[in-house]
Amino acid sequence: MNFITNSRFGKRLVAACLSLTLVFSAGSMLLNAPSAHAASATTTANKIIAKGKQFLGVPYLHGARTGRTTAFDCSSLTQYLYKPYGINLPRTSRAQSKVGTYVPRSQLRAGDLIFSDTNRDGVVNHVSIYMGNGQLLHTYRVGIGVTISKFAGSAWDRTYVTARRVIR
Repeated sequence: MNFITNSRFGKRLVAACLSLTLVFSAGSMLLNAPSAHAASATTTANKIIAKGKQFLGVPYLHGARTGRTTAFDCSSLTQYLYKPYGINLPRTSRAQSKVGTYVPRSQLRAGDLIFSDTNRDGVVNHVSIYMGNGQLLHTYRVGIGVTISKFAGSAWDRTYVTARRVIR
């Protein structure tokens, strides 16, 4: 062992081993970083969804004023729920469908926004919050108000346009 640590070759070998150890250690820390970020995003999504559930049954009102909590339309609901987390969404579902990052339908996670074209005229006119487990939190019609709906096979699924991730 003394030969290795005392020779020039040995010192280079030890230095190389130490360098590789540092590189692999740093690499494993970087790999764990997204997990911490994903956990934070999940926590935020859960808080948004929990707050949204507090409004179940609150009436639907097309064009409901921003910040009003006695009635919502789909985009005023999402705008209201995301704002406390520093996520400032535009006022309309069409404008909201252009913010954040595109998410393929197969990669939806809780807190993602799902956009639909229920009029089937090529224009986004509805936004809902994906809750996970194939469920949506949204509001869409007088007499229903804020509700939870199934996504798969629903009108929201059949008229799906895109999904966006706005929680970082």
